Amino acid sequence: GLKLDVNMIRTMGPVALATGLGQVIFTSFFGFLIAKGWGMETIPALYVAFALTYSSTIIIVKLLSDKKEIDSLHGRIAIGFLIVQDIMVILTMIGLSALGAGTGAEESITREIMRVAIAGVLFLLGVFLVMRYILPHVLVQLARSSELLVLFSVAWAVSLAALSDYLGFSKEVGAFLAGVSIGSSPFRESIGGRLSSLRDFLLLYFFIYLGSQLDLGLLGAQLLLASIFSIFVLVGNPIIVMVIMGFMGFRKRTSFLAGLAVAQISEFSLILAALGMSLGHLDSENMGLITLVGLITIGLSTYMIIYSAPLYRFLSPWLGIFERKDPYREREGATGDDVDKPDIILLGLGDYGAHIAKRLLNRGNKVLGVDFDPQTIHRWDHPDIHVVYGDAEDPELLEHLPMSEAHWIVSTVPSRDANLLLFKLIRSRYPETRFVATARSEDEVNEYLREGIDVVLNPYEDAAEQAVDSLTAAKHSLPHQFIWPTSIREVRLEAGTVFAGKTLRSIPLRSETGATILAITRAGKNTFDPGPDFILYPGDRVVLLGEKKNLDQATAYLEHREYGETQISEQDQFTVAAIEVTRKAPWPEKSIADINFRRNYGVTIIGIERDGNRIPNPPPTETIQEGDKLVVAGSKQKVDSLEELLIRKS
Repeated sequence: GLKLDVNMIRTMGPVALATGLGQVIFTSFFGFLIAKGWGMETIPALYVAFALTYSSTIIIVKLLSDKKEIDSLHGRIAIGFLIVQDIMVILTMIGLSALGAGTGAEESITREIMRVAIAGVLFLLGVFLVMRYILPHVLVQLARSSELLVLFSVAWAVSLAALSDYLGFSKEVGAFLAGVSIGSSPFRESIGGRLSSLRDFLLLYFFIYLGSQLDLGLLGAQLLLASIFSIFVLVGNPIIVMVIMGFMGFRKRTSFLAGLAVAQISEFSLILAALGMSLGHLDSENMGLITLVGLITIGLSTYMIIYSAPLYRFLSPWLGIFERKDPYREREGATGDDVDKPDIILLGLGDYGAHIAKRLLNRGNKVLGVDFDPQTIHRWDHPDIHVVYGDAEDPELLEHLPMSEAHWIVSTVPSRDANLLLFKLIRSRYPETRFVATARSEDEVNEYLREGIDVVLNPYEDAAEQAVDSLTAAKHSLPHQFIWPTSIREVRLEAGTVFAGKTLRSIPLRSETGATILAITRAGKNTFDPGPDFILYPGDRVVLLGEKKNLDQATAYLEHREYGETQISEQDQFTVAAIEVTRKAPWPEKSIADINFRRNYGVTIIGIERDGNRIPNPPPTETIQEGDKLVVAGSKQKVDSLEELLIRKS
């Protein structure tokens, strides 16, 4: 119950309810028909049908967390309809308890079922009221002592279990509701962590009990029926989820990945079966069947979720029937077409990606943001950055983005496999587009570089360098207190400010703001009392001296920027071109050193193509020959001038 946060259901709304209830109805109905068709009695068939219905929230949350997909669209939808299932579990167990309570005449059975039903509604209402109005205040007081918090949690669970048993329900219903009531509080993780050892210890007895009820001699006879039910769960449950989500306007990939979350039965299915045995509704043969189905489906579905990406790529051609022509649910808000020729497509708008996006914008770039978390997209309110939904691990992502317009694709997603897959797709389809990946370790940095990724970002190393620069800055070499009523402040000069690249002489800081530049830190080197010809560069840490109001004005003054000024003009852009050495060119039979391309033409020779062979990075003594193709690098203006010179010579 601690894993179930009722507030989660509000974030997904209709899709969680539709898929959760739709899958429960579908699985229970057809599961009951299969069981009856096999010759089961009605009551055992009902238990088996309900046992097939519910999926394991604990297993799915664990797998999605390990894959960093818990906040993705399909992850949120899966958690949403699993919560719906868990709520249905409680109602089912209450209903079965009522069914088991009715014995004797038909009138007494009806009266007992009504009594249990009314008691169940009152019980749920009472727990809700306590959870809503009492527990939050009690937990805050108890949280001052971790021992009291754990002790209260255990006592609360035992008390509700006892009350549930007294009202005619199972103990599991009460304990589960106790967990749910705490699970929506901010202390859920703390309580869960401290109870984990106790839970794991007591869990042994649960499985010992289940094992004691399992007759291994009956498994052989149950294998065929267990296989049928397992295939039904592994295939049928995901299909009904894909049908519902496809009808509601989701893409086939989102539907498929969410559908995998219901391709197994839950540990609650075993609890349900144990309840049935205690009520005399099931025998050991039925218990063995449900347990065997659980072993098969939990084992296979785990690997289906782990390898969901390659599994989707294999099945993708046949999944189009589960997608509408216009999957509008994933096209809400901006689309890739809303951005007029974006310079950079940024994948991932978490903390790191968001800061990159804003700084790129400050330098005059047009940015299209892509993120897989719907809440991030809805929260993003920057007017100059368009954001669309997309998952970096989706092989069809590139088809929905204006790839032909972008010069750079920057990925801040932490998935190594996703980055490598994206890089290979971009290289094969858009060889002119450059790719940037974000690494989380030195091994990833080296692997990305070996694969040929253009730029590798290492946020941890970059942040560490910035931290060291901050700790060793000039500001910390100065005294903390001054005799005069003045103070000091450090301002880091950002790229794109109007004063980057200018001398202190040309910046009227003192006359405009009343503050004085006391020192400057650059790359770990401190310069105190810099001279008027000192040039400021982006990244410099400027130490200011003055009164607070003067420092506020000086900070705003140095941070002033003009959008678009940092954009490189077309003629200043760096470019590479191949230039053929004709007979009339002035270079044949001369060495590169004699010609001195860098001084005379402003370009650098980075390679020579001669008679079909390539000479990379030729030495200065290399002699230029007629017919050579010189690969030169330099500004577009210099390269164009060189080509025009050769045309005039010809």
